Formats: sequence, C-alpha cells, structure tokens
Amino acid sequence: MTYPCTHIQSLAIFQAFVRLLENFPSGSCNRKLIGARHFAASAITRGIFNSSQDYASPFDGDGHGTHTASIAAGNHGIPVIVAGHCFGNASGMAPRAHVSVYKALYKSFGGFAADVVAAIDQAAQDGVDIVSLSITPNRRPPGIATFFNPIDMALLSAAKAGIFTVQAAGNTGPSLKSMSSFSPWIFTVGAASHDRVYSNSIILGNNVTIHGVGLASGTHEDTMLTLVSALHALNNETTVTTDMYVGECQDSSSFNQDVIEGNLLICSYSIRFVLGLSTIEQAVETAKNLSAAGLVFYMDPFVIGFQLNPIPMSVPGIIIPSPDDSKVLLQYYNSSLERNETTKQITKFGAVASILGGLEANYSNSAPKVMFYSARGPDPEDSFLNDADILKPNLVAPGNSIWAAWSSLGTDSVEFQGENFAMMSGTSMAAPHIAGLAALIKQKFPSFSPSAIASVLSTTASLYDNNGGPIMAQRAYANPDLNQSPATPFDMGSGFVNATAALDPGLIFDSSYDDYMSFLCGINGSSPVVLNYTGQNCLSYNSSISGTDLNLPSITIAKLNQSRTVQRSVTNIARE
Repeated sequence: MTYPCTHIQSLAIFQAFVRLLENFPSGSCNRKLIGARHFAASAITRGIFNSSQDYASPFDGDGHGTHTASIAAGNHGIPVIVAGHCFGNASGMAPRAHVSVYKALYKSFGGFAADVVAAIDQAAQDGVDIVSLSITPNRRPPGIATFFNPIDMALLSAAKAGIFTVQAAGNTGPSLKSMSSFSPWIFTVGAASHDRVYSNSIILGNNVTIHGVGLASGTHEDTMLTLVSALHALNNETTVTTDMYVGECQDSSSFNQDVIEGNLLICSYSIRFVLGLSTIEQAVETAKNLSAAGLVFYMDPFVIGFQLNPIPMSVPGIIIPSPDDSKVLLQYYNSSLERNETTKQITKFGAVASILGGLEANYSNSAPKVMFYSARGPDPEDSFLNDADILKPNLVAPGNSIWAAWSSLGTDSVEFQGENFAMMSGTSMAAPHIAGLAALIKQKFPSFSPSAIASVLSTTASLYDNNGGPIMAQRAYANPDLNQSPATPFDMGSGFVNATAALDPGLIFDSSYDDYMSFLCGINGSSPVVLNYTGQNCLSYNSSISGTDLNLPSITIAKLNQSRTVQRSVTNIARE
C-alpha cells in the first residue's frame, strides 16, 4: 500500500494512519517536496514490518533519505547550525528542482527487492526525470549475469522511459571487484574527498601537539587547563568493578564534581561508541552537569582501524582517533600525577592542556582522493567474478564528510540526533551529487537521453587533483593516507566529476534501449531470462553485441588475446 502526499482517502482505516498523521501529515508536501510514498508490501507479507518502529509512512526515521535528497536538490543558502555552532550555508546541486521521495528501505531490517522495484515503477509512472539510488544489494546477484536482478531490470525499464538513474557504487572498497552496481544503463558513482577538512588539536603542557577531531569550540586562548581522568574522579560509591564502562563518562552521578569542575575531563572512546551503546552527546551532558571546562576522548586500543568522522559537541572538546596518540596523552597525564608516597592517593593533577577547537574548516588539503571505502571495479559479470566488459564505477564525486539535511528523528548517526543537519560519508552521499547535476543537464538539454547525460558526465570528468597531480586512491582501511597510489579507471571510472564542463559538452556517445537488449541477448544462455524479465524474445533482435561494443564513452575489454576492432558513434553538439 502506498500513501500519496495529498490527503487520507478513507476514515474507515483512520487508526492505521495515526503514525502517518503524527510524523508525515498531508501538509508535508510543498513546492520542493511534490510527492512522497512508502513501499513495504513485501516486508509486511514476511511479517517483519513494525509500523511503530519503521513508520508506516514516507517519514524518514533514520536520516539517510533526507540527507541524500537534500544533496541532490536542497534549497539554496540554508544555514547549517549543529550543536549551536554555525558552519556556513548549504545548497543542493539543483536547488530549484522538485523532489519526489519513494521510501522502500527501513532502519530495522533494510528492505526487499520487490518493494524497491515497486518504488521504481511508481516513480516511472509519476514521470520523474532522474532516479537517485543510494542503495546497493547486500550480496552479488546470483544467476548467469549480475545484470539480471529485479532492481537492475526495473531500472532498464526506467531507462526505456527516458529516466536517468544514478546509483551508489557501494562502501565495500578498497578490494578489487567489490562493485555493487553492475549494469551499463545505470550510472555508478564512487566516493571521493574534497578539500574541506575540519581539524582539531590539543596542546599538552609539555608542548606536544596531538591532532584529533571534533566539531567543537576550543578552550580560551593561552589558557592551560588541568586534565582529570574520569577514572580518577569517581565518587565514593563508584568503582571500575561496579561499572566497567565508567571511563566513558555516560553518567554524571558516578563522579565527584569537586574534582572535575573547571577542568578538562578525560574519557575513553570504546567500541561501545561505534555500536551506539555509548554516545558523545551523553558524555557532553555529563561534562555540563559536572561543570567541566571541556572533554578529551582517547581511543580505546581495542578500536583498531576505525575511521572517525568529525562529531559535534556543544562544549569544548576533542577526540583523539589514533591509539598511538592516545598513548602519548595518557603517558603525559600519568607521569604528571603527584601521589602520596604512603597511601598512593593522588594529591595533585599536574597535567595541563589547551584545546584549539574544530569549528573552522581548512581548505589546504589535496583533493579529490578516492576514499578507501569506495567500491572498486572491475565490474563483476557473474557470481564467479568473471569481468564484465563495462567500466564501473562511471566516475567519482564528493562523498566524504558531506553536510546535508537531517531528519528530526534520524538515528542513522546518533551523534546528530535531533539536529537539522548532519555530516555523513559514503558513496550514498556521492550519488546524489550526480543526480542533482543530471537534473541541471536535463534542464539545459531536455532532449538528452539517459545515456547522453551519462556520456557528458563521463567525457568531461577530470583526471587531476587541485594541485595538478594525478587523483590518488586510498588502498587500505587502516591509515588510508599512508596507503595510496594514483587512481586507475577501476577506482574512479572516467575521473572526478566536473560540473561546469558537464554543462558545456562536445561529443555525445548515445545508446538506446535496443542496444542494451542486444547486449543482454548476447550473454550465453540469456534468452529465457530476458524473456522472463522483459517479455521480449531475443529472436526479435537481429544481432547481439558484447559490452565492449556498446556505444559507451569508455572501452573495456576483459580478455584481449588478439587484435580487435572497436567502433564508437559520436554526435557533435559543441557550440560553434
């Protein structure tokens, strides 16, 4: 069952719509959001849909959909205010575009292909121009080819209807053949960095500077404050034995305020923060309740290789993501403690520090870089990981540390819960950049086919970073900036998107629905599968072609053991 954005049709089922009315009333639509539906028939049939938890409405309960939609088409010049701090103004790629949302995935269980297909079909019926999919399958599709799966086949029908589809490559990199978007009629986008970085630092009393993260203010300039570990500020009723997680600063009642007041409280950042069992927000509340001057988090040594994004804090604070740097902090702190020689009780906290703060962006970094998590080619043609003659990803776009709108009850990142904006990373954030740009291209060139839009995006992409050097690709999850090398087409496709150049193209490589059908019919043993998905017989196509012979703006040959002639047809649309 779906719910359009207009009004409730029947009072007889009013109770079923209580959640809808509370969280997504009919007035939620406006000149920006012109349609909203949700799809859960398959999930309901399987008996796993919980309407109170998953929201039986288009309401976004986790924040991911709101974030990606606003990247593509959010309004222009909206102030980004998070944790009471202002980070400038934000704008979607196509701020005047209209948005229609189709919710088919849910926080508690993910989703089912049948519901996603229903959403795609409805979008096509509604006459959308661009489909943006920040979703990927949780496993490689089985069968004779990865292209033959319900979602890709639904998107083939969308392409036939003139709809340009953008899909996230997936966050399963950096290993080869980790691609989660397969078909040539889908424009696949990987994630790259940009040059805006929020850095934070703490200066210790021994003149050692440690770099960290945290969207937080700093302490007063030229003022060194005393450092106090949470484990050394417990009240008489609390011990590590009674609360083994007390060092995470989640409960202010566990601590002696007289020891902490006016000082910097040192807390542990453990795997519980990664799992959402402990939160920075709760630690901030603890600091406020105890009148601490700020927070310093050190990384638990068991949190190995975890990449920590900047996290908002409404008090001065910093998170040290490196276990080695965390050891430097703790060694300085422990060596500065003064104890009674007899009782071993602490008589003086000698360590001091100053937090510089992480609210100001730095724009001096080399960018773009292909992020370590961005899925890589070659495009797997089947479950045996044979290579397809199709380049994936098509290109890369900004996907790391992206500011965008956030749902009021969004839980996908607990650190931004209750905020109107969030900073997220992933190929999910890269794809809507391209969707918004595609909308601008479609506005300028309304006659362009989906493959023509894909062509101009690919042929105008850049191969160089902002310093004129080759675009680099991170090769490892741990210490990614120390493990990088020049990006290949299997890392970045045609390169990094160039929005300005894409609006002034020269040559167009165009492909039609019939070309894609000829390609599918050329796969050995595909005739019954093609008939099942499309209702069309491969015998009606006079010839079949390989992926190499599709009229794409790239040439990919998985197995070349002799000379081969490859042809392309181009259309010149350059301005004279």
